[in-house]
Amino acid sequence: MKTMYKNAGRLVALLLATALSGQAQQTPVESVFKDDTYQLTGVAVSKSGRMFVNYPYWTDTYRYAVVEVAKDGSVKPYPDAAWNSWKPGQDPTNKWVCVQSVFVDDKDRLWVIDPASPKQEGVYKDSHKLVCFNLTTNKVERTYPMKGIVGKDSYLNDIRVDTKRELVYLTESQQGGIVIVDIKSGKTRLTLQGHPSVVSDPTYKFIIDGRELRDPKGPVKFNSDGLALTPDGNTLYYKPLTDNKLYRIKTEYLLDTTIADKALWAQVEDLGKFTSTDGMIIDPAGYLYLGDIQNYTMYRLNTTADLKRENLLTDRVRLQWPDSYAVQNGYLYITTSQIDHMAKHNGGKSTRKSPYEVFRMKIGK
Repeated sequence: MKTMYKNAGRLVALLLATALSGQAQQTPVESVFKDDTYQLTGVAVSKSGRMFVNYPYWTDTYRYAVVEVAKDGSVKPYPDAAWNSWKPGQDPTNKWVCVQSVFVDDKDRLWVIDPASPKQEGVYKDSHKLVCFNLTTNKVERTYPMKGIVGKDSYLNDIRVDTKRELVYLTESQQGGIVIVDIKSGKTRLTLQGHPSVVSDPTYKFIIDGRELRDPKGPVKFNSDGLALTPDGNTLYYKPLTDNKLYRIKTEYLLDTTIADKALWAQVEDLGKFTSTDGMIIDPAGYLYLGDIQNYTMYRLNTTADLKRENLLTDRVRLQWPDSYAVQNGYLYITTSQIDHMAKHNGGKSTRKSPYEVFRMKIGK
């Protein structure tokens, strides 16, 4: 009997050690910003460590569109209060209407996407735009209007910048498509519209904690959303949000304006089923980071080694809808927007229990 208890004790100790070992292997994360009131989506970090966070105008609980976060956690509207002062009915010129994403490129320029669709009810007075800021002067370098490129029912979503070719890639998540902007000339066009890779699979059920995500119109469907560009700018990864498939395409085909739609579509690679991530990003080493919304997990794929998967972190408390990402100075920054807890997805009542937050984890030197 003593032997049996002794062996049982060893087994318990072994199981406990294994469990603790598994936890220790998870990449540690630290909180760098919290907001108890306002829902955030995007984050961008400059080479000097300046951090910017954006808030979409989705509900009446709203104050600023873009802020710079100080080291003590305080915020100030960016670039100033005037840009953040728009109210329904006002002139949207040189003002944020409903900002979705922010991004700092390799030249340390800040890019801001304003789909200008308050409460996601349609573009306000054709004011959807992409704006580039010089972070040395905090002045606008150029504004790229989206009138005539994507429609009044569009919603521009995510952004990646190729500083070698001076190109910007954006996703349009309402109808589906990839927008390409030539930074120098300002020429802008929409590609891949109508292709299955930019449209959520209508048969896919987006279920979190046993509940299908719905709004008053029915099951929630978000089309092309996250995208990620390889360090050499040669390959673009992208996917719809409410879908578990991942796609990629060589940018040489996207940039060929002479190629017919069918020939372009033939160059899209369906990489198979992975997860229903929101944003995506690739670090300088070629790792593609995704947030598994349904399983509260962060993982990465090695784009240089057959997309081998590595789980980084599972946390049901912290990773409540990992949304957008930034990579800077050896860290991966992660926002949590808790979209599934919004009142519109829960019978009119918010079920959020923790702050909207920005975390970061060490991923390199």
